[in-house]
Amino acid sequence: MSANLYTIEDLLIGKTYRSRSVVGEIVEAQKDERCIHYTDAEAYRVRVRSEGGLYTYRTVAVRVSDL
Repeated sequence: MSANLYTIEDLLIGKTYRSRSVVGEIVEAQKDERCIHYTDAEAYRVRVRSEGGLYTYRTVAVRVSDL
């Protein structure tokens, strides 16, 4: 038996991103080594295509371990 192996980047792409300033689809993601202030989380820089068709970048935190 084999399992499908996904990366966090694969799982972020195609998801909806919502914030107070933008709503859109994540079209690109890459790990960001900058410091984030969450325990057991990694930072990812994502490119978001807004509902109006414009592109912007945001940083998101992804929890990488169970509590």
